[in-house]
Amino acid sequence: MHETKSEAVRAATRTRQDAGVWLTLQAHDAPALIDFLVGTVGFRRTAVYQDGEIVEHAQLDWPEGGGVMLGSYRPDSPVTLMPGTAGAYVVTDHVDALYRRLADAGVRITREIQDRPYGSRGFTIQDPEGNAWAFGTYRGEPA
Repeated sequence: MHETKSEAVRAATRTRQDAGVWLTLQAHDAPALIDFLVGTVGFRRTAVYQDGEIVEHAQLDWPEGGGVMLGSYRPDSPVTLMPGTAGAYVVTDHVDALYRRLADAGVRITREIQDRPYGSRGFTIQDPEGNAWAFGTYRGEPA
């Protein structure tokens, strides 16, 4: 039996890990930041809408849930976010392997991998725009 397109969309929606909060960024060189986050860090390129070098909107999903939305920096936009000023925390069950892969790729590590007193193991990097990305095992406290 073949799935119809709407059945496939419903199935994908049921299995996707929805995130209620999304980090948003603007970048001086959005295509390069997308390439870094996808090719080096490991995000998935879900959607990119661009006109030449200007990225109107991009959605990058983290394989373990959640993601980031970003676009090109536009100082005249009603919603302007200064590139390089964001910080994000990304949960991963594979923190040691991710750390080794990013270190081997020459990514700027700003906090070495370590165990934290609140039960997390993690590290922090800086992306080419200057944003801080912390990766760790801590999933937050139960509500």
